[in-house]
Amino acid sequence: MTAITDSGTTPKKATRPPSDSRQRVRKYTADQVPLGSLLLRMFAGLVVLVVFLLPYLIMFFGSVKTKAEIRSVDPTYFPTEWHWENYATMWATPETPLLQNLISTLVISLCATLLVLAVALPAAYYTARFRFSGRLVFLFLVIVTQMVQPAVLTSGLFRQFIALGLLDTWAAMILVNAAFNLSFAVWIMHSFFASIPKEVDEAAQIDGAGTFTVLTKINLPLVWPGIVTAVVFTFVASWNEFAASLVLLTTAGNQPLSVALTKFVGQYETSWHYVFGVSIVAIVPVVLLFMMIEKRLVGGLVAGSVK
Repeated sequence: MTAITDSGTTPKKATRPPSDSRQRVRKYTADQVPLGSLLLRMFAGLVVLVVFLLPYLIMFFGSVKTKAEIRSVDPTYFPTEWHWENYATMWATPETPLLQNLISTLVISLCATLLVLAVALPAAYYTARFRFSGRLVFLFLVIVTQMVQPAVLTSGLFRQFIALGLLDTWAAMILVNAAFNLSFAVWIMHSFFASIPKEVDEAAQIDGAGTFTVLTKINLPLVWPGIVTAVVFTFVASWNEFAASLVLLTTAGNQPLSVALTKFVGQYETSWHYVFGVSIVAIVPVVLLFMMIEKRLVGGLVAGSVK
């Protein structure tokens, strides 16, 4: 029973102050950086930015100059007159059909990337989820192929595609690019599949999901950063491939931009304004691709470093 005081009110129960464990309140303090240190950091960042952008700026300024101005004995960084028509006239130059070269580069890179994805996904999933005889040997042979460059095998590839009747075709370059980028894609996606607990697959199989459903509906969303990383590196490697394309593609229209660029470099004269213009055009699609999937790419590169 609670005693009643003379005033007729019931006294309040004494309350204990909460313990320190219940009063854990984080206090954040502002990062007060001195003005001098802040300016020094900004200057250092600006220097790094200029160092990385300077080659591209020189190419851009050179692409809007005339040939005579580029070869002048008193060169300038900035053009005296901006010749934007260089980007229009370079598509109709007699050296090479640039529009066909751009289409060829896009077709080869996209098809090679899709082929790598179609082969690497099931291979990475199977090697990560199942134990079979010769598994380690298979993975070792996969990574060994990454150590060999296409330039080393160009003569053998040339004879092989002659025998197959695929010389000077897009199919030849699609197969070459897919073969030399497949090992990287398999290994990076293998590590992502291996990081997923097997209990996830078992729970889905108990609910009646088949192997294909487990792969497409359960695992793929979890390894999406690894897929994006593999796709980007495969596409960029195929886009920049040069040695095999130079040997296997002899028709000017079938050659990619990396080979078409050399057509403007002659023995006695070089059209540097077109060289710079084509280089800028070749860089733009890759830059746009990185801008679109930058966040997923970074997540794929650092995933697995922290558990």
